[in-house]
Formats: sequence, C-alpha cells, structure tokens
Amino acid sequence: MKLINRDVDYAARALVFMARANKPTVSVAQMQETVGVARPFLRKILQKLHKAGILEAVKGKGGGFSLARRPENITLAGLMAVLQGPLTLNDCVFRKKICQNHGTCILRHKIAAIETRMLSEIEGITIKDLV
Repeated sequence: MKLINRDVDYAARALVFMARANKPTVSVAQMQETVGVARPFLRKILQKLHKAGILEAVKGKGGGFSLARRPENITLAGLMAVLQGPLTLNDCVFRKKICQNHGTCILRHKIAAIETRMLSEIEGITIKDLV
C-alpha cells in the first residue's frame, strides 16, 4: 500500500519548485526537469490543481502556472484529496464487499481511528514546510 501516489509526489515537487522560484509565473518546461516527469503528464497534474483552485493558469507567451494560495495554505492532504481521493486504509479486511457488520465492527472502528490520526498528521504538512 502506498500512502502517496506518484501524482501527489510530482505535484508536491512542482509546487515546491514554484514556491522556491519566487516568480509570478513558472512554465511547465521550467518545472519538468526538476520534477522529473514528462511534460504532458506534469501538465495534466497541474491542470487538475488549477481546476481545484490550488494553481492559477496564465495562457500565451510567458504563460504557465502560479500558486493561487500561499505555500503555508497548501497542504499535502489537500493535494491527496484532489489527485488520489480520500484517505481510506480499508473498508473491510474480511470481504470485498462492505459487510453487514460495518457499523459495529470493532476492527473497522480501530482502523478508522488510525485513519483520523494519520490524516491529521498529513494535514499539518504544507508546501512551505517542504520548501
């Protein structure tokens, strides 16, 4: 099980690069080498972040992306929510379908408590922390 998928990893690298660059706009070409991913794939990730309001996009000559929020207001949990969905460790360890005991299962409640603590820790990590 991977906690953070590659899209989130690449997004975090790109946002750290943008925060360090301290420029109004950063092109995908400028980020590509540092992030270490093909330009079309990186652009796709950045467009998802733009749609979620994390980035602003500037079209035309000199265009690219800029942070729509301050680095301390962009969390790793937010990137994960946009790019890989909610953090869920397990719906049920015994069956592929959610069982009829889902609401009363002691194991499920313990796993839910772990998820809550883990998400709390991840929400505390910002792009500013990674710069």
